[in-house]
Amino acid sequence: MNILTPGPSMPSPAQTDPVRQPSGPLGPVLALIGFACYATHDVLIRILGETYSVLQIMFYMGLLSFPMLVVVLIRDREPGTLRAVHPWWMALRTVSVVVSAACAFYAFTVLPLAQVYTVLFAAPLMITLMAIPMLGEKVGLHRGLAVVIGLLGVLVVFRPGSGEFALGHLAALVGATLSALNSVVLRKIGRDERSVVMILYPMLANVVVMGASLPLVYVPMQLPHLAVVGVIALLSLLAMQLTIVAYRKAEAALVAPMQYSQILWAVLFGAVLFGESPDGWTLAGAVLIIASGLYIVFREARRGVSTNRPVSRTRARGESVAAPRPLIVEEGRDDASDGGSR
Repeated sequence: MNILTPGPSMPSPAQTDPVRQPSGPLGPVLALIGFACYATHDVLIRILGETYSVLQIMFYMGLLSFPMLVVVLIRDREPGTLRAVHPWWMALRTVSVVVSAACAFYAFTVLPLAQVYTVLFAAPLMITLMAIPMLGEKVGLHRGLAVVIGLLGVLVVFRPGSGEFALGHLAALVGATLSALNSVVLRKIGRDERSVVMILYPMLANVVVMGASLPLVYVPMQLPHLAVVGVIALLSLLAMQLTIVAYRKAEAALVAPMQYSQILWAVLFGAVLFGESPDGWTLAGAVLIIASGLYIVFREARRGVSTNRPVSRTRARGESVAAPRPLIVEEGRDDASDGGSR
């Protein structure tokens, strides 16, 4: 999810939601490739994180992404200024984007990859809960039970009282929570705010905040490592584009489950590159979280079950500082027009 004055009234969902032609496997395949790019992106962060602080990595990612922002600003033809229509919601979105990315990146550097993904997969459950007060979404018994089962899966991974809970686990949980919050805020204000505004503030905040922290964590970055940061930013952008196109080519119920393929990449990369293997508790928790997430996606896909479909219409995982979610102008608008988000 127009600036000084509200934009034109939005057409009805029937006018804005084009009827998708059957796409065959194209949509899900594009999503699988996109989430494979995300998984590779996370592995590279893990590798760089062995030498550099996450704060330094995020600073350079944001800095290298500014050419993309310039292109978006040049191509934008929407009338208005760069002031937010909803400044407080925009501030909340900005904080949630930057902090959730920092927490997730940190978790990837200190925890097994599969464990981090398992916790981040709880974000759709949190979206379901947050959509009740923020979007007026009504959650019935079935989806409510699915959320409870998924949150039990998080407890299985964390095993309270076992002594296994560490700062990395807390970072992953905070990252998932703030990622969910950002998704709901985006749906709430997406029909009113210009996409360039929603891109601009998180990216500027990331560069300013991370730049201010550099004196505390800075390590001279070798040129090959800086090139890797550039690859990370490109992978994030490519992954975001692929998932957006996937959602345009196929129904959300077919595309959204593809995000869980990242756990397979996590197991593969973890085993090959870092000698990791997920323990039984992580696998059990992953089964509960993924099963409940899939149930919610398919439940929302049924006509009349969900007013806003906040989970199945959330077009990607946690937003990256290198490729903000509303990169494509229609992103926030499609979601907002899909049943109304107010």
